[in-house]
Amino acid sequence: MGGCFAKSQNDDDDSEHPIEFAGGNVQVVSTEESWKEHLAEASKDGKTVVANFSATWCGPCRMIAPFYTELSEKHPSLVFLSIDVDELTELSTSWEIKATPTFFFLRDGKQVDKLVGANKPELQKKITAIVDSGGGHCEEK
Repeated sequence: MGGCFAKSQNDDDDSEHPIEFAGGNVQVVSTEESWKEHLAEASKDGKTVVANFSATWCGPCRMIAPFYTELSEKHPSLVFLSIDVDELTELSTSWEIKATPTFFFLRDGKQVDKLVGANKPELQKKITAIVDSGGGHCEEK
């Protein structure tokens, strides 16, 4: 449901329509160093990372971006990241991104779940399951 496949390198699309992939509590990852820092900080804080690998030219990515931002505001105990597959091609390749958007759910830097496509109900369900399982934040009682 709702996914874009990798854009070929020689597509000349000058009609850049920037979409707001950041907002709310979503942090844009623009370097591999930044990616590593976010993962390390989340692990240290006992938080689960939701990583959205997307592209500005991808219609379903643009469609789900406001919903992703909304989820980031509703669930501040999770770390929401946005990665542009065209800006960070090596990182995207290392995570074997075949279609956008692809959402990874990471705990301690390791994948615990994954969702391919702009499926709002499924994204909501996976995030709720993580929060309900206590994966959002480890608090001492």
